[in-house]
Amino acid sequence: MISAGDFRKGITFEMDGEVYQIVDFQHVKPGKGAAFVRAKVKNVMTGTIKDMTFNPNDRFPKAHIETKEMQYLYNDGQLYYFMDNETYEQLPLERDQVEDAIKYIKENDIAIIKFYQGTPFQVEAPNFVELVVTHTEPGVKGDTATGATKPATLETGAVVNVPLFVNVGDVVKIDTRTGEYLSRK
Repeated sequence: MISAGDFRKGITFEMDGEVYQIVDFQHVKPGKGAAFVRAKVKNVMTGTIKDMTFNPNDRFPKAHIETKEMQYLYNDGQLYYFMDNETYEQLPLERDQVEDAIKYIKENDIAIIKFYQGTPFQVEAPNFVELVVTHTEPGVKGDTATGATKPATLETGAVVNVPLFVNVGDVVKIDTRTGEYLSRK
């Protein structure tokens, strides 16, 4: 059991037959009245996010989430196929289950898939990936404003802001949690 007073980002718990993950939280102690916890929670199966208020003494069963590294194989137009590297079983997933991570994953890359009671609900890309820039406007000579960026399309189709000196064909390192450019190889 976990109490609402112990909520932290990323914790999963069960409530009313559903599984929720804490996206954001705030412990509030008003001048008058009792303290409470304001939290933004995400239903892990449906993906809906809602704001809720809890008494710090409210207790909920902790949801046990299993994570597994799987290899992304291919997309057939509707489903995305992942393979368990231990059993070689293939797992087809819908677009809405992979849409946050798939823009950073190439075929044969490893992804982390989260399961609740054997049902997959979320795909995560590795925290850092290196991808090739396939399209970007050329940097203008003399345009050296500090921190100036331009959009660049990566080999997976993701669009990120990169510094002006990055060109087509460059390999860039991206933080998939924020979608930010980190460095160029």
